[in-house]
Amino acid sequence: MIDKPHDYCGIFGVYNHPDAALLTYYGLHALQHRGQESAGIVTTYYDDRKGRYIMPMHKDFGLVLSVFDDPKIISRDLRGRSSIGHNRYSTSGAAKNPANIQPFRVHYRNGNLSIGHNGNLSNARVLRERFRDEGVLFQSTSDTELILHLISHSRKENQIGQVLEALEQIEGAYCLVILTDDKLIAVRDPNGFRPLALGMIDGAFTVASETCAFDIIGAEFIRDVEPGEVLVIDRHATKTEELQSYYLEPQPGTETSQCIFEYVYFSRPDSKIFGENVDKIRRNLGKQLAKEYPINQVIKRQEGDKKPIVISVPDSSNTAAIGYAHENQKLGFDCKYDIGLIRNHYVGRTFISPGQKSREQKVRTKFNTVRGVIEGRSVIIVDDSIVRGTTSRHLVEMIREAGPKEIHFLVSSPPITHPCFYGMDFPSPDELIANKFNSDIAAIAREIGVDSVSYLSSTGLVEAVKEANVSKHSYCTACFTGDYPVPVNFGVEKEENEIV
Repeated sequence: MIDKPHDYCGIFGVYNHPDAALLTYYGLHALQHRGQESAGIVTTYYDDRKGRYIMPMHKDFGLVLSVFDDPKIISRDLRGRSSIGHNRYSTSGAAKNPANIQPFRVHYRNGNLSIGHNGNLSNARVLRERFRDEGVLFQSTSDTELILHLISHSRKENQIGQVLEALEQIEGAYCLVILTDDKLIAVRDPNGFRPLALGMIDGAFTVASETCAFDIIGAEFIRDVEPGEVLVIDRHATKTEELQSYYLEPQPGTETSQCIFEYVYFSRPDSKIFGENVDKIRRNLGKQLAKEYPINQVIKRQEGDKKPIVISVPDSSNTAAIGYAHENQKLGFDCKYDIGLIRNHYVGRTFISPGQKSREQKVRTKFNTVRGVIEGRSVIIVDDSIVRGTTSRHLVEMIREAGPKEIHFLVSSPPITHPCFYGMDFPSPDELIANKFNSDIAAIAREIGVDSVSYLSSTGLVEAVKEANVSKHSYCTACFTGDYPVPVNFGVEKEENEIV
């Protein structure tokens, strides 16, 4: 989507499987929604002829299918029984730098080391300045490189000790997959902002940002990696109870703060994160939206009017729209869910000039309206969020052309009013439509061209998630409330603190 918060990144790892690279390829394909700028895979194996471990790597700009379009890359070049992979989204300033494509790979005194990172280090500037003062040379603008420097600078003799010492010095929101010559290490930050799951296939352990990556390879979901857990997978671990776990302590005064926006928009609906199915949560958001804004309060039906329709903005709001329609029917209000917008899933780059016409054309390239569904009806559009409002406005213009009686826009999350410092890439605060109009709902409705706009309340969002969710942990709602659960360096510049 043009006007949505950009995704985090997707990470995947597998240990001790004969098809490690192939499984990682499929896992990254399932996680493609989390990053579309570049992709990479690293494997490891022991070369008897050379008498040492080898860590081959292949990565490039583009989608997984294009980066690994030659089958020989997987079957011949990426040998080894263990592997990690990464799909990348970055800030725009760092996007064109090939040095930022992950995974990163280095060779240091304890052997080969590779890392894939999903998140944002809030103390990256302090660490970078410290290393600069020490004369360290940087190869990238990514904060992920800082973790490698911290590991290599550790004076601990044991490699696990080096990793733990490095992790104790970083702050922020992150999940990591670290591949050594003989280990796979999975890490989730102490506040648990990011999802990370553990699975098993053919007796081999695997980790992924979302469980949809397990489904595509036929792996069994075992459990979530816990907040603060450093999970070590090596040749000694053949059963779950044999895995080694170490734990990082959260900053004093902070608690577990899982990103609630994962449920609202980022994660795939067929994934299970934070202990619950995403589809179930999104349906619950739609139901809560119906309780706060039942359809008889949104529209004013007159004698002879056609049955009002509820449509989604595909694909992330599909299940919330279904939940909204079903709950209204349960409450006794006559409406139906229908497909009023068709999304083109095969859109690549559009070669058009910049400016207003360009943005409008991008929307028209991605969506078509179904006139027979919309014409003459009151239309309730359900979307997961509004950021700048530009895409929403262009969508509404297209729907108006199909001849509806009226259009109402319902959002299954609260107004986004604050920037995220934990990995989501929002526009600057003055570009956020809710900030721009000081949360004046009527002004927002006029701006995007609808008869009314309604947002799910902050309390309704949390209630909907907790009602459906079995997780014992709490959630971060900073982008809606401005309540930042972990202190951040508000002087951070995206160019030097890349979101990955």
